[in-house]
Amino acid sequence: MSKFILELQGVNKTFPGVQALTNVDFGVEPGEVHALVGENGAGKSTLIKIIAGVYPPDAGTIRFAGQPVRILSPHHAQTLGIAAIYQESSLYPELSVAENVFMGHHPRAGLLRAVDWEAMYRQTSEIFKGLLVDLDPRAKVGNLSAAYRQLVEVAKALSQNARVLIMDEPTASLTQRDVEALFQTVRVLRGRGVAVIYISHRLEEVFALADRVTVLRDGVLVATRPVSEVTQGELVAMMVGRTLDTMFPKEEVPIGEPLLRVKHLGRRGSVSDVSLEVRRGEIVGLAGLVGAGRSELAQTLFGITPADSGSIELDGRQVTIGNPHQAMALGLAYVPEDRQRQGLILPMSVRDNVTLAILDSLCRFGLVSPGAEEAIAKEYIDRLQVRTPSSRQTVVNLSGGNQQKVVVSKWLVSRPKVLILDEPTRGIDVGAKAEIHRLMSRLAGQGLGIVMISSDLPEVLGMSDRVLVMRRGTIVGEFQRGEATQEKVIAAAMGLVGQEAGGASVARE
Repeated sequence: MSKFILELQGVNKTFPGVQALTNVDFGVEPGEVHALVGENGAGKSTLIKIIAGVYPPDAGTIRFAGQPVRILSPHHAQTLGIAAIYQESSLYPELSVAENVFMGHHPRAGLLRAVDWEAMYRQTSEIFKGLLVDLDPRAKVGNLSAAYRQLVEVAKALSQNARVLIMDEPTASLTQRDVEALFQTVRVLRGRGVAVIYISHRLEEVFALADRVTVLRDGVLVATRPVSEVTQGELVAMMVGRTLDTMFPKEEVPIGEPLLRVKHLGRRGSVSDVSLEVRRGEIVGLAGLVGAGRSELAQTLFGITPADSGSIELDGRQVTIGNPHQAMALGLAYVPEDRQRQGLILPMSVRDNVTLAILDSLCRFGLVSPGAEEAIAKEYIDRLQVRTPSSRQTVVNLSGGNQQKVVVSKWLVSRPKVLILDEPTRGIDVGAKAEIHRLMSRLAGQGLGIVMISSDLPEVLGMSDRVLVMRRGTIVGEFQRGEATQEKVIAAAMGLVGQEAGGASVARE
């Protein structure tokens, strides 16, 4: 009798021109959290979609509860007891929690088989009680925080008696406090015997939560190991074929004259009395806890929410920035934290996205020159090593890391002097992170001034020449590269005077 509730053996999957999976073995036990890790393109998504019934395997066998099965569709997977929670929410924001939890299988009563609303509310409450969560089943989902929406997704799966739960990057949009709440729920599920397949780019979550970890690389199984028997450095090496010390390839470059100087900048309700300086060739890291005002400061500098007070100097000249168009004309560029909603137009091609910020300069008689557009797109695809079949590939089909490179390309085309990067590696795999870090070092070496906002403290410390710490909309600490430590940065972010907050972590904004 197999110890696995779900087991795959020798699974293969090919798409046109791509061998997505090659002879992959994978199994998960009841009451186990099994992490699945690897770079984008490693085959994780293909594997879980085979388990969830989205794709059929080309070869190999699948067993569920010890019996061979062919999972014919997502609905068939659900009837077996397999549920998946993807990064993209499947909830209806205008409906209640209970309606979302029981969507498609509402409890019914009476001769007319009408929806039994009281039973639905009662059963929803019971599910959340079992998860140790207090949530009103009548609440409108659109009014819930990201964390509670994730918990509704979990309850939705449990309402279908899920025995295997797939969680694909469940913490991507959560604060640190919300992550802990979700972890508690996952541990409750484990204690009830539910098997959890957990996919995350955040390796610290793997070590905090998982019992075992499976590593995929280029569609091939590298290893399955107990988490207690592997280190973070070993995991990275298995995932990307290189060691952890290559993750922050910071190059020492000459630091030049000030490019951006801000004095007593203020924006009512978000930014207060901020003074800072960014020099040519310098990477300035901006750290802080949730709500510290880092993104708000970036948006004020870029003219999205113009300043109410203070002054801005670029290249020694005082300027006024009332909107993003003025900021661009003055040599500022801003890569927002949400690349898919704010940085890219997903249905458009790589070429169209890369040239979006400079379309005016590519027009003749009101028409965009296709030749000029193609030449620029190819230049930046080559410069940033964007992995795409062609410039005409739609951006939605690229990996997260390559999407980020396209966003950066879009702003580099405008030839900025100062580049603001808001969470530049959020949601991308460790290999792509190293590539983005290498690109940052290269751009600094070319004389750009870079402001990097990040909630990943190792990233801040590994890539910054100086670290500025924000708290409640203002800068409360400044550290040179050689003196910055996690303890000092966290202590400043938390407002601890003469103390160091060992063991804490910076929350995501």
